[in-house]
Amino acid sequence: MSEPAAPFGDLTRDAIRHAFPSLSQKLDLRREFGAIQADLDTIEERLKFQVQEFDPGISGYVSYALDSNGKRIRPALVLLAARASGQITPAHLDLAIVVELIHLATLVHDDILDGASTRRGRPTAVAKWGAELSVLLGDCLFCHALKLSCQFPDQSMSRRIAEASNDVCSGEILQTQRRFDLKLSIPDYIKIISMKTGALFRVSTELSAALNNRRAEEVSALRNYGDYLGIAYQIYDDCLDLVGTEGATGKTVGTDLAKGKLTLPLLHVLAQAGEAERERLHEIILHGTEENRVELLAQVVERGGLKNAVRRIQSYLDQAVAALQVLPKSRYRDTLEALPRAVADHVAKLG
Repeated sequence: MSEPAAPFGDLTRDAIRHAFPSLSQKLDLRREFGAIQADLDTIEERLKFQVQEFDPGISGYVSYALDSNGKRIRPALVLLAARASGQITPAHLDLAIVVELIHLATLVHDDILDGASTRRGRPTAVAKWGAELSVLLGDCLFCHALKLSCQFPDQSMSRRIAEASNDVCSGEILQTQRRFDLKLSIPDYIKIISMKTGALFRVSTELSAALNNRRAEEVSALRNYGDYLGIAYQIYDDCLDLVGTEGATGKTVGTDLAKGKLTLPLLHVLAQAGEAERERLHEIILHGTEENRVELLAQVVERGGLKNAVRRIQSYLDQAVAALQVLPKSRYRDTLEALPRAVADHVAKLG
């Protein structure tokens, strides 16, 4: 095979690429982030500075993890929510650094769990240095983020960040615990991704408003915005793992099904299947060969699993936009509204 990391045959991938050309295109949010580009540049420089806070013996590993060329979605949400709810203060810059460090720590650990060899076009930490060192590297990033969060004068800030970190880790445990669990329901799946992905999105927007001392109604609205956007983004990412390309995702694809992670497109097909058909699909999930997985992938597409996931993504994105209506109109609220709409436009091509 030309793509040994993927669990699907080349012919199936070629057919999918022809049917869904957007799968080879990256989700590009640079236009939406343009209003805060100078602030994002500041965040980038401050992230690089964090390397100096570690022992020189491990600074090379930390530098590699921080220099990820990622989208910086979470810091961008902090900054946009700050502008939409008032102004960016030094505390907002600190918050942006903290949430991105926590996110990068989870990526290091995710790649170990998934056995992923590439992320954003280069080897993962686990591919370069092995699982033992990578686990400790992720731990260091987590601990450094929580140390920085203790510098906020209001202890409720560090408490909320710690709670969000706990949600992220708990969500990952639940997802790992329920691999190959054929009783996993769609509400169970939504709960898990709201924890593992939604938590950092919502704490980014919620605490940004809290730092600007906004009304409780506005803080809650921005929290809901982050939650809905995070859930939608994770469902989209799960769709790409099934039928996407490494060029579009920037990471090893096809790991979810191979590792027994039951994501929304597949859960929809299982819920629609009759008893006999469900038993056959269960057998493929538990014991199937690569050829069986090709068949299962085709059924996910043909039976509407992908289209159903797209509809749910768009519903969550609509709820994210609706949540912002309590905020005063501004250029930055417009940008926050434009962000889920840009994701919706891109995702619509999948359906």
